[in-house]
Amino acid sequence: MPELPEVETTRLSFADRIAGARIEAVRLGKPLRWPLGVKPEKLVGRTVRGVRRRGKYLLVDLDAGVLLMHLGMSGSLRFDRAMPEAALHDHFDLVTSQGVLRLNDPRRFGAVVFAEGESAPEAVKLLGGLGVEPLEEGFDLAAFQAGLKRRKAPIKQVLLAGDLVVGVGNIYASEALFLAGIRPTLSAAKISRPRAARLHAAIKEVLARALEKGGSTLRDFSNAFGETGYFQLEAMVYDRKGEPCRVCGTPIRMIRQGQRATFFCPHCQKS
Repeated sequence: MPELPEVETTRLSFADRIAGARIEAVRLGKPLRWPLGVKPEKLVGRTVRGVRRRGKYLLVDLDAGVLLMHLGMSGSLRFDRAMPEAALHDHFDLVTSQGVLRLNDPRRFGAVVFAEGESAPEAVKLLGGLGVEPLEEGFDLAAFQAGLKRRKAPIKQVLLAGDLVVGVGNIYASEALFLAGIRPTLSAAKISRPRAARLHAAIKEVLARALEKGGSTLRDFSNAFGETGYFQLEAMVYDRKGEPCRVCGTPIRMIRQGQRATFFCPHCQKS
């Protein structure tokens, strides 16, 4: 699933190019996770003001309303002056005066939802429960430490939940926990203040590094230019089951948490 670095990389690859564009048509393919919420022709004539990100959502601001886009498990966006005819897994085209924004999603867990604004019920339902952004000043250490103390669930699951800090998905949760030396099965409430501080710093460091590398391409992620990411090439634990730890040489282990694969070093992350 595209996580925060992949979504932000995607945003950066087309936001400037689509800003100021006038919507000329909207084409829908097979149904996505949620309905668009407005008749496509109602969007024609509106202007794209800009593109923001909130967690794993892209917010395409219009002069009236906003399009909330989610890439789901396997989605990707392309933006170009001209696009070939829509293929099997192309499910949404936003045709503008400056190019076509196309969502390709083989598994169709992605979504494009229109809302009149961020206070509209559709937007509140999707965005209202999201935690703070980890790469912004609002990611406060004291608040993070207090939030961990209120949660008894395993720390990996707490990070994935997204209500304490947003956008730390499966790849980067494993990587941040390794960097902080914390075993992913440890209850969040049992993490000491010094270790919580290390985890807070590790989350920021891992996400910033992944963004610098254009995200991670494990199967089919690419940005709106069609470019892949490279962070996976330097991952310390993720997707490295059985391979030697880059620090101590101990074989990396893989366990299942909430049906998601978790990777860690049993020596570097003893508790």
